Order: sequence, then structure tokens, then C-alpha cells
Amino acid sequence: MAIYPRFVEQRINDATLDTRVVLVTGPRQAGKTTLVRKMAHAEMDYYTLDNATTLEAARRDPVGFIRGMDRAIIDEIQRAPELLLAIKESVDIDQRAGRFLLTGSANLMMLPRVADSLAGRMEIVQLLPLAQSEIKGSSGSFLRDAFRNEVKTGDPVIGDDLITALLAGGYPEALGRKTPSRRQDWYVDYLQAIVQRDVRDVAQIEQIAQMPRLLRILAEHSGQLVNYSGIGAAIGMNHITTQKYVGVFENLFLVRTLQPWFSNKLKRLTKTPKVHFLDSGLLASLQGFSFDRLKSMRGQFGPLLETFVFAEVLKLAGAGEERFEFSHFRDKEQNEVDIVIEDRRGRIVGIEVKAAATVSNSDFSGLRKLADASVDRFVSGFVLYDHHTAIPFGDNLHAMPISALWR
Repeated sequence: MAIYPRFVEQRINDATLDTRVVLVTGPRQAGKTTLVRKMAHAEMDYYTLDNATTLEAARRDPVGFIRGMDRAIIDEIQRAPELLLAIKESVDIDQRAGRFLLTGSANLMMLPRVADSLAGRMEIVQLLPLAQSEIKGSSGSFLRDAFRNEVKTGDPVIGDDLITALLAGGYPEALGRKTPSRRQDWYVDYLQAIVQRDVRDVAQIEQIAQMPRLLRILAEHSGQLVNYSGIGAAIGMNHITTQKYVGVFENLFLVRTLQPWFSNKLKRLTKTPKVHFLDSGLLASLQGFSFDRLKSMRGQFGPLLETFVFAEVLKLAGAGEERFEFSHFRDKEQNEVDIVIEDRRGRIVGIEVKAAATVSNSDFSGLRKLADASVDRFVSGFVLYDHHTAIPFGDNLHAMPISALWR
């Protein structure tokens, strides 16, 4: 399997130099173990809680398990979250930086069994599946350029090549498969393993047999406003249970809910979040998409493309020191912006995704509404589309090739 450079490597390295505990979180098979073992100091011992004997020892006597460790990597820490309290006690006694490098395939801050968040002692770095910039070895500077209102395109990937990239997704193991059908097989096995093993680590689930069906139904709603009642009705779940179970998938980094953007200036805004899958290959597998089906049924391409773009932007956001907030914009007149990005200074960039090779003035209606509501905070707005040409559409508004994401 190819080893790709990861944007977050520098962040992890910097954190180990001044922080006692560093936690790398993200979905299984995103490359966490490969990365931390590559970065580990020679004197760091390695333990994986996927090993049954190691897991039993950790759960039976957390303090004894940690006692005596100098520097260590502990993989899949969510399987024994009780270790975190023992780690806290250890690093309070010995406060050297970089003592523990942890990985977790679940959002530990959402787990009810976590007794202490290690606040002030631990830095959390998220690692999602590979960004296209990482696969192609490019700089990944799209967000930096967007907040400077700079238009840069990169090597074009359009038409059939774009469909191929969406179907492949970003999981390193899947990318190592030589054919689309072999990649689809990998995704099927991956999801089965997640449901059978990891769901139990993050929640008490009464209807675990329904989880695969719920995930498939959720896939049909990726990129749409969340209606928990409608999603759960197909399998006899009420909206409360459905919301809880969707939260489990979110904790496992399979999906993410995107909250609506809010402004006091506009009163008639939609207040419902959207749901997105975090990998287009995973989403395509759940929906049974093939290259021929997407090519012939272009209407199904749009939601998959929006998921792809959203995931790419999230991956780029984790690359640098800047922190961003993400939301979506929609008003009661159906003007919308798929992704609203806000930096710590309150500046705003908007992205609308269009699964077509042409763009018209009307495609910017949501971005113009967002710009008006944001006033001087609005930096730039882009309609990303399936073409290789950048075209200005007024002040701070541009049609941009999707390939701008990985220049």
C-alpha cells in the first residue's frame, strides 16, 4: 500500500513538543496507525487495543497498565476509555511533553464513559481519509487562497475522471484496490466491521441489527436537510432513536451534521442542519453507484459531489494552524449556499457546488444573499463546477473548477 504525505503530520509533531498527550482521531482505516508509528520516537512502546489480550489487561487494571510507561503509543483508545484517567494521573506526575500518542476511531469527547477529558493536557488532531491534495502531492492551499480572495485552479479533473475520483474515495486501503468493484467490496466489508465491533464501543444500542439499514437510508439523504422522523420511519424508528443512532455514526466519523448559518440581519433562515457523509467512496458504495450509473444518471451525481467537496474542505481545514467553523445557508425563499466557512476573525467564504459544466448568474443567488447578510465579513464566494475554467461573476464571486480544491 502506498504511503502518502499527510497534512496533519506537522501539527502532530508540533503538539508532541509542547503537550503531554496527543490524540489523533478519525475513522478506522484513515491512516492513523501508519502515521503515528512513522512519527513515533524510537523509545516509544506501541500497544493496540485491537489485540484481545492487551485490551483485557487495559480494562482489568487501567492504572497498572499505564504505571511504568515512559513514552507510549496506544492505538484505538476508545476501546478502553477508562485508560484516560490513568493517563491523566501519570502525566500529572511526569509532565514532559509527548509522553503519550493516542489514536481513536471515535469522538472520545462524546463518550459517556470518559471520566475526564484531559483538558489542558491533551491536544486532539483529526485525521480523515486522504484528501485529493495528499493523493496528488499538491499543496492543499485552497482555503488560504479563498480567504485572500485569490483565484487559483490547479490541474483539471473533469468529467469521467471526476466520477472516478468520487467513486474511489480517500481510504488508503480502498485506493490500493486495482478495480472499482474491488474497492466496492472493501467498503462493504469495512462497514460491516464497523457495525459489528465499533458501534458497541461508543453506545448502548438496543436495535443494533437495524444500524446497517439506517446507514443505507441515511446515505439517500446525504447533503440534504435532516428529517429524523422521515429517515427513521422506513425502519420503524422514532425520531429520538434515529437522532441518537445518527449521533453514533457521527461519533465514528462516518457522517457529520452541518449546522445552519445564523444572522440577526436575516430572520427567515432555515434552522435545520444538513447531514453529510465524510467519504464519497463510502457513500457511493452504500448507494450502489457504479461509473456507468453515475455517467448515465447525472441527477444522482450532485449529492455525491457535494459530499465529496464538503469532505475535501474539512480535510484541508485540518492542515494548517487556522481554525474554521462550518455551516450551511438557506433562507425561506430557497436561496442556499452549500458550505459556509468562517475563520476565527469572523471572515466568511461561501461555496456552492454544481454538478454541471456550465454556470449561470442565478447559481450565485445564495452567495449574494450570504454576502449581503455578512456585510464586510464576506471575503469571497465560489460556485465549484465540473469544468477547467475560472470565471468572475461580480465582486468577490467566481465560478471555479472543482480541481481548485487540490491545487
